[in-house]
Amino acid sequence: MEAYLDNSATTRVDPEVAQLMTRIMCEDYGNPSSMHRKGVEAEQYIRYAKETLAGLLKVNEKEILFTSGGTESDNTALIGCAMANIRRGKHIITTKIEHPAILQTCKYLESQGFEVTYLGVDKSGRIRLEDLKDAMRKDTILVSIMYVNNEIGAVQPIAEAAALIKKMNPGTLFHVDAVQAFGKFRILPKRLGIDLMSVSGHKIHGPKGIGFLYVSDKVKMNPITYGGGQQKNMRSGTENVPGIAGLAKAAEMMYEAFDEDVERLFTIKEYFVENVQKIDGIQVNGLLPDASDIRGTAPHVVSVSIAGVRSEVVLHALENKGIYISAGSACASNKPQTSETLKAIGLQKEYWDSTIRFSFSVFTTLEEVEYTLKTLYDLLINLRKYTRR
Repeated sequence: MEAYLDNSATTRVDPEVAQLMTRIMCEDYGNPSSMHRKGVEAEQYIRYAKETLAGLLKVNEKEILFTSGGTESDNTALIGCAMANIRRGKHIITTKIEHPAILQTCKYLESQGFEVTYLGVDKSGRIRLEDLKDAMRKDTILVSIMYVNNEIGAVQPIAEAAALIKKMNPGTLFHVDAVQAFGKFRILPKRLGIDLMSVSGHKIHGPKGIGFLYVSDKVKMNPITYGGGQQKNMRSGTENVPGIAGLAKAAEMMYEAFDEDVERLFTIKEYFVENVQKIDGIQVNGLLPDASDIRGTAPHVVSVSIAGVRSEVVLHALENKGIYISAGSACASNKPQTSETLKAIGLQKEYWDSTIRFSFSVFTTLEEVEYTLKTLYDLLINLRKYTRR
């Protein structure tokens, strides 16, 4: 049996999405900026995508900006807003558990003279609203908080944070990295008080290399890519029509049976967490104080620390059995560095290099989870015989 449980890293493209993209690449392949029929056909796919995504978010089509993915969306939001609003202030707030696309961009902005406050989190990976309140200043121009943490599945109090930010400083922009949340939560940016939001296609059974940034029409933001003036000069470059159409199709399908799919994911996660905790020397990270309240976390991510066994050893041992997982975040799993998220939640140092991540999708079956649990149990019995002392 094969079990792909690394869906937070990337998901399998849905066959209907692949079929649509193939047709566009091989038949409707015109440049959307061209004035002939082929160009008009290509432009219609972009229009369809904007209509679809705007409809799901209940926003205006003009507020959808297509990018190459979550990283570009995050960079565009932070750098574009920081530079456009520099006269109002140079203070930015984010958290210690953000994706590198946010943390590294903040480091860049610090090198450009901006001041960044990094909020800590509690043991479950959630920010404290009191800390956010204390960090807010008159010159705070931007706050960026991820909706769902990609490593431990912690869900942030986005609505409460937005309300606090706008109450204290109505001019402060609020950006949300929703790469791991879109498709798992019903997100209505205007109702929640979100000004900018990043989404990536390959996390929702769409293609890699495509994403979008929701930008409220009230936001002042500079472009960070210059050229032919596509997308109203906000992101120049010939649009990735197959990717854009594939992203919209994947998003549409993710929300078709939304309630049933999320309920199924939670059922799988609850079963997995309940049974993995029965294995000696294992702890699950990112749970709320009431560990039974799985539904207060993301439905598809489980972070597990294993006493006495390095994460890459477990990863490759499971791989040999046809089970695919991550050693923390896939964005950094091939680099010898400690997860900032694990540090921030106060995880004991002995577990920093002994933590793995399981992440599920709508294609994950209970049989795959049962196979993984049994395999993990059997493997750990043997692996611990060779544990470092």
